[in-house]
Amino acid sequence: MKKDTTPATAYVILETRWPNTKQIYKLKLMVTHKRVQKFYTIIIPGVPASMSEKDFAKIKLKTPRKPFSDYKDLIAQVEIDARKVITGLPEFSFEAFEKNYFEPSTDDKSLFAAIEAYMAELTQQGSVGTASSYKCALVSLKKFTAENGINSISFNDVTTQFLNDWEAWMKQKETALATIGIYCRNVRTIFNKAIDAGLVKHEDYPFGRNKFIPPTGQNIKKALTVAEVGKIFNYNVAPDSPEHRARDLWVFSYLCNGINIKDIARLKYKNIDYESINFIRAKTQRSQRSNQKNISVPLSKEVSDIIEKWGNKPALPDSHVFPILYDGVNPARERVLVQQATKTTNKYVKRIAKSIGIQSVTTTYTARHSFATVMKRSGASTEFISESLGHSNLATTENYLASFEMETKRKLAKNLLKF
Repeated sequence: MKKDTTPATAYVILETRWPNTKQIYKLKLMVTHKRVQKFYTIIIPGVPASMSEKDFAKIKLKTPRKPFSDYKDLIAQVEIDARKVITGLPEFSFEAFEKNYFEPSTDDKSLFAAIEAYMAELTQQGSVGTASSYKCALVSLKKFTAENGINSISFNDVTTQFLNDWEAWMKQKETALATIGIYCRNVRTIFNKAIDAGLVKHEDYPFGRNKFIPPTGQNIKKALTVAEVGKIFNYNVAPDSPEHRARDLWVFSYLCNGINIKDIARLKYKNIDYESINFIRAKTQRSQRSNQKNISVPLSKEVSDIIEKWGNKPALPDSHVFPILYDGVNPARERVLVQQATKTTNKYVKRIAKSIGIQSVTTTYTARHSFATVMKRSGASTEFISESLGHSNLATTENYLASFEMETKRKLAKNLLKF
């Protein structure tokens, strides 16, 4: 029998065949062969599982803006991976494609397969943001190796020299140093897991002293003074405006131990009692199951007023406090909603800060760092601040306060010239 050479195609599309009232549609992988189409449900870490036709059209632009440019790259990689499976088949059939594309790789020595397996594990756990970080690292690795004519690499291929070359390549592509560090640390985590599983020998570990050390970006944290925070707190906003809501969410974060937007979004009324707000950071819920740190925040009048103003009604125990998330939201959609809330809050808080003469860039993260720094300046111990922030160790908090310590040193150093 003559071999079937009819090429099959693979594209990520928006499934709009069944209209719905919300006009939000799922992303699907469409594989076509001899005019027969099959649609596969897929999860692409870092990309919303569902979106509107308008948003999907933004991804298709030649030079889309963020975050759609990121979505475009991640979707393109999925299509590339699917097409590699198709071209690797001796003879195409949908059954063969499904078996080779969807079933986990059995190549335990493949770094790419190990990263993909860990991404799947993270996604199943609901850690979509972390899975997206590993996906971006994988995309970078695949682009780097592809430019060198390599389609796959084993753990043994990843030497200290390989990592140095990858770092140099990313710098050439103008990747931010902090991002390079994240990607390299992700690969290091995969190596550590492989060593624990007995897949890699300790002597083949390419990281560490006198080997490869992931770079660390200079993360300059700028805290506001109490006076500057007061200007934001007392800023005259139009009642019930987006600016009003953003200002109050920023103040809520500052007053509640620097709680981030994701944890604000996850708060439920059952987390609040007559004197405090109690929660566990989403960031540590899965990574430290055996050592969950409960963060307790005094329920001040100012915090209560913000909840009363913007909180969902009625205040049922299992209801979200703020209208950011909704019951039953999946991890991918949760990430999108939190990003949207963060972006909107930052947009208006930056406007407020600029209008009142604050020179530094002011974001929701500034509220967290300002809380820590104001506490330090007020005489609070590092141990107290660490507990309030929900850090797992003092070293993290000390690094967090490093910029404050340097600022203090600079001010004190000026006294040396006050003759």
